[in-house]
Amino acid sequence: MSLSPVEGVALAEIESGTDAGGPAAKGVVGRSPGQLAWLRLRRDRTAVVSGVLLVFFMVLGLSAPLIEMVYGVGPREQFQNLLDGNGMPLGYAGGVTGDHWFGLEPGLGRDIFVRLIYGLRTSLFIALAAALITATIGVALGTLAGYLGGWLDAVINWITDLTLAMPFLIIALALTPAITLRFYGERGQVSSAFGVGVLIAVFAIFGWTSTARLVRGQVIALREREFVEAAKASGAGLGHMLFRQLLPNIWAPILVSFSLAVPQFITSEAALSFIGVGLSDETPSFGRMIYDSLDYLQTDPAYVFFPGITIFALVFAFNLFGDALRDALDPKSSR
Repeated sequence: MSLSPVEGVALAEIESGTDAGGPAAKGVVGRSPGQLAWLRLRRDRTAVVSGVLLVFFMVLGLSAPLIEMVYGVGPREQFQNLLDGNGMPLGYAGGVTGDHWFGLEPGLGRDIFVRLIYGLRTSLFIALAAALITATIGVALGTLAGYLGGWLDAVINWITDLTLAMPFLIIALALTPAITLRFYGERGQVSSAFGVGVLIAVFAIFGWTSTARLVRGQVIALREREFVEAAKASGAGLGHMLFRQLLPNIWAPILVSFSLAVPQFITSEAALSFIGVGLSDETPSFGRMIYDSLDYLQTDPAYVFFPGITIFALVFAFNLFGDALRDALDPKSSR
């Protein structure tokens, strides 16, 4: 009897626990690979801490309108009366008070805390949406190329190589303003939804290649296995082969690739907004806030500190959780 890799991993975990004997051995009998991975993930302190931090950030982002209502300050509201003659916030640490927890922006006098919360929501939405789209495209193309092979594999590989050869930053610098001018002109007020959609589209165009290559390699390694041949011999169709036989056995690397792609998109969005081709000033964004704070590094360091430390903690937590997830999904890992 031939076993798929998913069944083989579960059987190996059960056999290793049975050999050890005792209560611990009985605890692993009958658990699926997903349950075993979840158990390893729960035992990893790094995964727990980073996961809690990510949940905290996501709750803050989703609760941005509620926080604004409780906080009593909007992201576009200005407090010019709390600035001095040079446009600098009155008081200490950039105007930190009980009413403005992270102080005020020099010049416009907008509240940094509430803009940071909305910037967190913007960055998470762009990153998660782009990662989901790129994962879908990469999985679909990689699975078809790896399983069917032939001319389709050659065409998809050629498109992948062509996309990888394009410099992302240069293309983004040229493509993003061109799309904006095409729909809004030189003096039009670009809406926040349009700017977010353009960034997601740009990330989707360039971000699917790594997932497609990964999935293609995994499918090529599986398509000659006994359980695949047995499914073919039984008359299984293409949909059954892809969704019932192949994809369930490569979900682990896909999940890890998705978790590591999210922080990449977060930093890419911040970088594009930093150089002025991402979101407009009307849309709260980490990159835009850091860009606007450069002129006040010496006079108001708190302005750059709060968005800088927030994006650092967010990306660091995603990377730590991605590494822990990869170890948890790897049955050969010692962690």
